[in-house]
Amino acid sequence: MVDSKPCDTLCLPYNGLIKDDGDPYINPTLYRSVVGALQYLTFTRPDIAFSVHQVSQFMQNPMASHFTAIKRILRYLKGTLHHGIYCSNGPLQLKAFSDADWAGNPNDRRSTTSLAVFLGNNPISWSSKKQLTVSRSSTKAEY
Repeated sequence: MVDSKPCDTLCLPYNGLIKDDGDPYINPTLYRSVVGALQYLTFTRPDIAFSVHQVSQFMQNPMASHFTAIKRILRYLKGTLHHGIYCSNGPLQLKAFSDADWAGNPNDRRSTTSLAVFLGNNPISWSSKKQLTVSRSSTKAEY
């Protein structure tokens, strides 16, 4: 991936990963190793957390299309090496933001909830997690 072309986005819009999409990936150990390294990187790169969460759902039985998604994440990282968490001085005001999609996972129809907490302009906590149950409406997904 050293000589690969960087890309501007982590994933294609509305391109969800499907459980049995195509041929099985020939090296599941490599897949798991790269996903593990990406999970570690999310500590300082919360912008990739959602995409890494998506590819980590297929560690048991990865497909070639799932590894293509991993390569896109790596290409994004190559083009955004200067991104990360930076702390700056400012007012000590606590702000929190949250959002959820509704039945966004095409495999099990569960929603994903995300949140970010800022102290001033600095992020201090963030999370992206698949909900435990299937929501019957967008209101219930947000709740």
